[in-house]
Amino acid sequence: MLRLIPRAPMRLAYRIAHRLRLMYWRLRKPTVHGCSVIARNRAGELLLVRPSYGGSQWQFPGGGMGRDEDPLAAARREFAEETGLVLQAARSLGPQRRKFHGATNIVHFVIGEAEGAPQGDGREIVEAGWFGRAALPDDRKASVGDGIRIARI
Repeated sequence: MLRLIPRAPMRLAYRIAHRLRLMYWRLRKPTVHGCSVIARNRAGELLLVRPSYGGSQWQFPGGGMGRDEDPLAAARREFAEETGLVLQAARSLGPQRRKFHGATNIVHFVIGEAEGAPQGDGREIVEAGWFGRAALPDDRKASVGDGIRIARI
């Protein structure tokens, strides 16, 4: 159903929703669970996405987890939604606890493999691509470096 909404208004809706979420986090200081997916291809490249909200820096695909959702299931779902690819041989690297805009974020890092050309949906994800370690974009979130260290790659 959301695919029927044109891309530009949907990107605006994502930006507004993101700001509202951050305001809520600052006020309520909840604990939230999410996943971050470190995907590599046969060439050893890492897959990064650039969202339409939250500063638009390059980051690993991922997102929020449903209540009682398994981290591997959430990672596969978010990865498919954001890249159009299938995550193979997924395994958990464990959770990391972080403070972010007042909330306690428990980020479950998952590593796996994928092949193919990623396709951002033009709404939430405006760009997606494979990057070699020596060619990572300069405008990336610090969490990319954190994920690389956690995965020891």
